[in-house]
Amino acid sequence: MEVSRIRALRGPNLWSHHTAIQAVVSCTQAECCISQISGFEARLRARFPEISPLQPTGHDDTVPMAHVLELAALELQAQAGCPVTFSCTTPTVERQVYQVVVEYSEESVGRLALELAETLCQAALSDTPFDLGGALAQLRELDEDVRLGPSTGCIVDAAVAHNIPFSRMTEGSMVRFGWGSKQRRIQAAEMDVTSAIAEAIAQDKDLTKKLLAAAGVPVPAGREVSDPEDAWKAACEIGLPVVVKPKDGNQGKGVTVNLTNKEQLLAAYAVAAEFRDHILVERYLPGNDFRLLVVGDRLVAAARREPPKVVGDGEHTITELVEQVNRDPRRGSGHSTSLTKIRFDDIARACLATQGLTADAIPTKGQRVHLRHNANLSTGGSATDVTDDVHPEVAARAVAAAHMVGLDICGVDVVCDSILRPLEETGGGIVEVNAAPGLRMHLSPSFGKGRAVGEAIISSMFKRGEDGRIPIVAVTGTNGKTTTVRLIAHILTHHGLRVGMTNTDGVYVDGHCIDTGDCSGPKSARSVLLHPDVDAAVLETARGGVLREGLAFDRCDVAVVTNVGSGDHLGLNYITTVQDLAVLKRVIVQNVARNGVAVLNAMDSNVAAMAAKARGSVTFFAADKYHPVMATHRAQGQAVVYVENDQIVATKGEFQQTIALAEVPVTLNGAIGFQVDNAMAAVAAAWALKIPWDTIRAALASFSNDKDNAQGRFNLFRFRGATVIADYGHNPDAMLALVQAVQAIPATRRSVVISGAGDRRDQDIRQQTEILGDAFDELILFEDQCQRGRKDGEVIALLRQGLAHAKRAKSCSEIHGEFLAIDTALDKLQTGELCLILVDQVAQALAHIAARVQSEALVDRVTAH
Repeated sequence: MEVSRIRALRGPNLWSHHTAIQAVVSCTQAECCISQISGFEARLRARFPEISPLQPTGHDDTVPMAHVLELAALELQAQAGCPVTFSCTTPTVERQVYQVVVEYSEESVGRLALELAETLCQAALSDTPFDLGGALAQLRELDEDVRLGPSTGCIVDAAVAHNIPFSRMTEGSMVRFGWGSKQRRIQAAEMDVTSAIAEAIAQDKDLTKKLLAAAGVPVPAGREVSDPEDAWKAACEIGLPVVVKPKDGNQGKGVTVNLTNKEQLLAAYAVAAEFRDHILVERYLPGNDFRLLVVGDRLVAAARREPPKVVGDGEHTITELVEQVNRDPRRGSGHSTSLTKIRFDDIARACLATQGLTADAIPTKGQRVHLRHNANLSTGGSATDVTDDVHPEVAARAVAAAHMVGLDICGVDVVCDSILRPLEETGGGIVEVNAAPGLRMHLSPSFGKGRAVGEAIISSMFKRGEDGRIPIVAVTGTNGKTTTVRLIAHILTHHGLRVGMTNTDGVYVDGHCIDTGDCSGPKSARSVLLHPDVDAAVLETARGGVLREGLAFDRCDVAVVTNVGSGDHLGLNYITTVQDLAVLKRVIVQNVARNGVAVLNAMDSNVAAMAAKARGSVTFFAADKYHPVMATHRAQGQAVVYVENDQIVATKGEFQQTIALAEVPVTLNGAIGFQVDNAMAAVAAAWALKIPWDTIRAALASFSNDKDNAQGRFNLFRFRGATVIADYGHNPDAMLALVQAVQAIPATRRSVVISGAGDRRDQDIRQQTEILGDAFDELILFEDQCQRGRKDGEVIALLRQGLAHAKRAKSCSEIHGEFLAIDTALDKLQTGELCLILVDQVAQALAHIAARVQSEALVDRVTAH
């Protein structure tokens, strides 16, 4: 078995809505049916007893090794605790070759699971050992390392519950919610609106105390000290007992409390100095340690924290008791679990010494032994929820403290005997204010109920009814995608929106090109959705990107499918038929929002059939309103767009709007059939987004066929009294559409300049000149700059073969170089003739043609004078 072409599908894809690892698996003849491999399944189950049945009960199908790999990769993840359920294996057109798809929750874990599954299969084949425990431990460790911790995770879970899309911006805890101009960001439990100044204040504990005291919030007396002797002097000034801690520490690092003599203080100073240079000494407040969580203007959770401790049983040493406590599955070594393992270090031993104990001491039954003076969860402490017990005045003081510092999410540390009464009555105070507070103690307290703190944070970031989404229009098809994308984007721009657009020409934000080249894949789409200046996104969605990586979004508001033709890279990546291609392109239709719209070409049976898979509503478009699909949909009172009396008509039930084709320049008064189709698709998409009809009309009227509006899409030039058309058409369906369009333009003679894309099938390359040879008088063939895997001359030879039975073409020449071929065609042109130039290097070729046109016009002006 050979596993190759492993790729991560990071969004909805051909196989499912889940993120997944996809691989191509080649099996030997014997591996195509594992039942023929003696003892294989028994050896497999001996190594992985939990693996599911290799096929459903009652079935007796042939099971290939690729399917075993799929199941093993999925269930190794599941056994390691990953929430995964989907996998599949499908045969390809190549004998003994399969595609395996396995869901993942974390990409690196999914990749490792596939690798370990392959090792497992090989071990079962060769009857060699497989360390299942080690494999699962490896997966768990990696998963814990890369997945979001509980604090960030609970915020993400709340966002998902509110239908808010999210994506991780880093491998850490920085997460983006929403898209474009409506996006928000967090870093763990810290919002994007929290200022660096507020965070700096919270880090400076001395400054924080001064601000809180100025606001009338009770705080312990204390000051910053310069050295150990100054620390003792401060303690004497304040009065023992005291607390020594770093001025800008966190998570309780370097904090020592309840110091009653100089020896303890000097030792505590040394501990604090290991973490920071600036040290604080402040009065020790006796009482319980509380953490109050403030989000926005309200207290959302509170917990009483207790230092890490063990309870004696009269039999085990303190070291052994700590080991027992640390076996609790809720305790981990980082922040990914609800509790942290108790640290048995020098600080713990020093704490034991204050109680007259050592690590080897055996406490009596029921004796409580503390291992820290501070109660931070990060050092092994525990928490009890007390949210319902907080006195309103205490809550108000906590909110005031957060506002004084400027924090939107704030952990306020309070020390007092009881939180049931105001701080002034108990002699308590606020000892610290923390930015980016940990949320674990509130989510899964050791005692009491968890609080929906993630929900509180998301509700603070997004108002009721907001989901952080911007309108997304996804456009796919064989031909017409780019023009349709540009038309829709043009309409949305007229509506006053800043539009992010991706297509085969580049990436555009608010009319500015930020990237060039073929940008119709998910990477470019993500760059648009990440851009903070984008109010709406119109995304050309090519087949290649969907195959490689899936969609860049979880759902779209409008999905437009223009058509599905045979010339769109058939034969690549196991997409061998038009039906295969239609299944791939309908991915955007399957991922339309439930309140969204699929805009489908009714004239294309493969596209029309996609309606059955649409989760939202469907708008059909076609020039012929009497087409059976159109007539049925219209009779059912559903939305359709068609052409009647030289007008685009949009109707649904009793509703109707019309736009005269004469007012849509891109169609040349309706003469260019494929541009009429593109305009109808754009109208349907804008209608679905509830764009005002006056805006739609005005936008269509201002969109023309020039090279700046629709580069490489039926761009018209006048040269020596002849008509020159430049287009990027590159497949048989495009040739048919172009022939139909140019036949509507009068001409005394017609010529065409053409090459062919080398990554198309032989028959697709030949078919292009078969079509053109019946419609043009002369063909000028040139070779593409990049032959895409073909040998020199191979593409031109196929183009010539297509002319073998041409009914009209009387002349055919071969030119080396695109620009030379263009010049050759232009030099031959006479008044009244027409030349169609099928460009390869779109921008450069259009610039070359424009320069020739401008140069000729200059010559004419000089001659006239």
